[in-house]
Amino acid sequence: MFLFLSKLLPLLIYPLGLACGLLVVALVCVKRRPQWATAAIALALALLLVSSNRWVATGMMRSLEWRYPDTVDLPTAEAIVVLGGAIHPQLSPRPWIEVAEEGDRVLHGARLYLAGRAPLLVFSGGRITWGQHQRRSEAADMAELAEALGVPASAILIEPDSLNTFENALNTKALLANLGIERILLVTSAMHMPRSLAIFKKQGFDVTPAPADFHVVQDPLDVEMRTWQGRTLSLVPQTENLHYLTRALKEYLGIGIYWLKGWL
Repeated sequence: MFLFLSKLLPLLIYPLGLACGLLVVALVCVKRRPQWATAAIALALALLLVSSNRWVATGMMRSLEWRYPDTVDLPTAEAIVVLGGAIHPQLSPRPWIEVAEEGDRVLHGARLYLAGRAPLLVFSGGRITWGQHQRRSEAADMAELAEALGVPASAILIEPDSLNTFENALNTKALLANLGIERILLVTSAMHMPRSLAIFKKQGFDVTPAPADFHVVQDPLDVEMRTWQGRTLSLVPQTENLHYLTRALKEYLGIGIYWLKGWL
């Protein structure tokens, strides 16, 4: 039930869900309380305009992604741990598993292994099916992709049961405890790293963050930063900005909830 509620309830307070709720309030009040209806519509519009603004979304993402800027000079470790959320399963008409937007996690983890940063590559992640027929775990899919990239199967371990970041850390700890491994490179999306790093440290790991999947970068050729036309266009509402702002809000909400539960 916690897993279900953790997925459902936040949807009601993210910008899109909250705006829809306000519009429902407006419909209910439009005849008897027209002023309330007007206020609800205006608030919904303002919420969508602000949350779909490029500058707002970029600022929220940067506040999470740029906390660990050293992504090149990483030390060696005993294992590289890659968190799930990166692969779509092989379902018709897909010819094979497919890489999601966060698929850089797997690519980065494989790259670190091939660069000799650690002798072991661990993939952690199950798949939420809500009680339906069980599919192969995401960890197994990530391992298959890593093998296709040149990582030998003998250097891969999978943790196929975790359904959230806390379980990632808890189950990985159990998996690696028998091997005496505590010093790891942790690979996940840059936006997801602050929460993930705190959870893995809480489990006793000696963790070095190795973030991937950055969305905010330092680009001197960014047209939207250099010309008035680009800056003007950046003010126009875009669904992409709404998506990324919502992802950042999800992380901050997750940090708060995990802190209250004592997982951080």
